[in-house]
Amino acid sequence: MSRATLQKRPDEVQAMFDDVAPRYDLVNDILSLGQDRRWRKIVVEAVGAEPGQRVLDLAAGTGTSSEPYADAGVHVVACDFSLGMLQVGKRRRPDIDFVAGDATNLPFADETFDAVTISFGLRNVSDPELALREMARVTKPGGTLVVCEFSHPTFAPFRTVYTEYLMKALPAIAEKVSSNPESYVYLAESIRAWPDQDRLASWIEQAGWRDCRYRNLSGGIVAVHRAVKPGTTAADPERAARASAFLRRRASRRSY
Repeated sequence: MSRATLQKRPDEVQAMFDDVAPRYDLVNDILSLGQDRRWRKIVVEAVGAEPGQRVLDLAAGTGTSSEPYADAGVHVVACDFSLGMLQVGKRRRPDIDFVAGDATNLPFADETFDAVTISFGLRNVSDPELALREMARVTKPGGTLVVCEFSHPTFAPFRTVYTEYLMKALPAIAEKVSSNPESYVYLAESIRAWPDQDRLASWIEQAGWRDCRYRNLSGGIVAVHRAVKPGTTAADPERAARASAFLRRRASRRSY
């Protein structure tokens, strides 16, 4: 695997995730010190989906991020381009729809979903801006986008410590608990190369979404961005108001 930049080979990234699929969720829990569970809960709250609505969960991997929607009666589609990940997820949760698909060329019709979400996957897409446009295409007018991704810590001294952890401690830990520790060197580098919160917000708005806000988690290690597709649906105003209020409780100009 070549060192991470914003230019990625989909075949290499796909093979990497196929390889780490069996222990992926366990390793993530260890490396995040259990914080990934809290982050995912916040994503579900930001999406604000209701029973009967349709949610597309991109880069869903083994479906860990999809399970809360299914458990709440939301029709969730777990989409990922790693067949290895999807196979692990389908064995665990046969009740969830797992679909193989590329985020830059989604296998869904226009305006299919009430919400689209992607957690810790956008930075692994070969063309993130194209993927954001594809997400807008398959979302209904008034629908919601929620992106959860690693970002840039806002406190400079902490940012230095965090970078040291990424580049040194994370691969060392992964070597003891992962079947493919080299993959986590790539993941660390992909996090370091990823744009900051404001730049990602600009990408989202340039892709056709509006009212983008973000919330920093764990000091900016992770950021959750939320935006809305222009237009309205009958069910949209009340749901959008609840989700937006959730974001505004913790916001700056762009934050929610």
